[in-house]
Amino acid sequence: MTMQTLTVKLPAESYPILIGQGLLSQLSSFAPYIHSEQVLLVSNETVAPLYLEPLKKTLSDYELDTLILPDGEAYKNLTTLNQIFDTLLAKNHHRDTTLIALGGGVIGDMTGFAAACYQRGVNFIQVPTTLLAQVDASVGGKTAVNHPLGKNMIGAFYQPQVVVIDTEVLTTLPARELKAGLAEVIKTALIADADFFVWLEENINKLRDGDQKALSHAIARCCAIKADIVAQDEKEAGVRALLNLGHTFGHAIETIQEYKQWLHGEAVAAGLVLAADLSMRVAGLPDTDKQRIEALIKRADLPIAIPQDISSEQLVAAMQRDKKVQGGKLRLILLKAIGKAYIEENTKQETLLSMLDPASS
Repeated sequence: MTMQTLTVKLPAESYPILIGQGLLSQLSSFAPYIHSEQVLLVSNETVAPLYLEPLKKTLSDYELDTLILPDGEAYKNLTTLNQIFDTLLAKNHHRDTTLIALGGGVIGDMTGFAAACYQRGVNFIQVPTTLLAQVDASVGGKTAVNHPLGKNMIGAFYQPQVVVIDTEVLTTLPARELKAGLAEVIKTALIADADFFVWLEENINKLRDGDQKALSHAIARCCAIKADIVAQDEKEAGVRALLNLGHTFGHAIETIQEYKQWLHGEAVAAGLVLAADLSMRVAGLPDTDKQRIEALIKRADLPIAIPQDISSEQLVAAMQRDKKVQGGKLRLILLKAIGKAYIEENTKQETLLSMLDPASS
């Protein structure tokens, strides 16, 4: 399979997204984007045993240091982030060093944020190893850690030098993680590409089963859509907010669960169904579209409702602490139709509560 190259075009500096099989073993995927001999590879306890040694072999000509962090959203915090700074300082890394994030969205977010902060900004490369990270988290320069009161509340916009997407790594991805990544694929189609949504309806079984050809197509389409949106709005002043469809609901679920129960993609999946329900009520989304969305998420074997132990009041309270609250008003991304998203600037709390708990209205 040939390598595809997409470009994220930004005013300051554009960068490529490389998509293909076997890219971890190709020095040409990395060498043009490493600016000195110093490299820090950051990974986690799950990914490192699989891919750290192969990548170290590819980069054997460099002065390599490695850091293996615990795996999971629960560790995406300032305490874990500080381990990256400790390593950089203890190993005397300079301003021309390169950080490489080898892992899923958590490793990518933390390594990127560390790169943004260390000596006021150093080079970094994204090597996403989960489907969710490949189609969403690794592209666009959002970096952050969580706080007990809210997800991704401490962070920065900071772009990588390159995103290296080796689709072969998905062959070792647990089935639950693969399905969680499909939530972001579905989200991307919902906000911008009705034809892609139809393709997903026709190919969801192949994607769920890990078919390489289908996955490569989905990854490339998602990256192209996200690259176009980020090029229009790098720091989420406008259209980039559309990428948050389902996320305000999803982040609230994750925060209430203290990031210990559902995966990010599972929470987003339930959030997409809730956003579709709300869209039907306030934005005129056809009921048939809502049913198609719910059916596709079901076929991806993902949740379609909030956990039973979370109350409507709890969820709405957590949503009110989301980053997307502006001037005290909750901004939600809703759908007028599949492929047509918009920003709803003032969602009333009563509307949310009546949707979440119809019996109380």
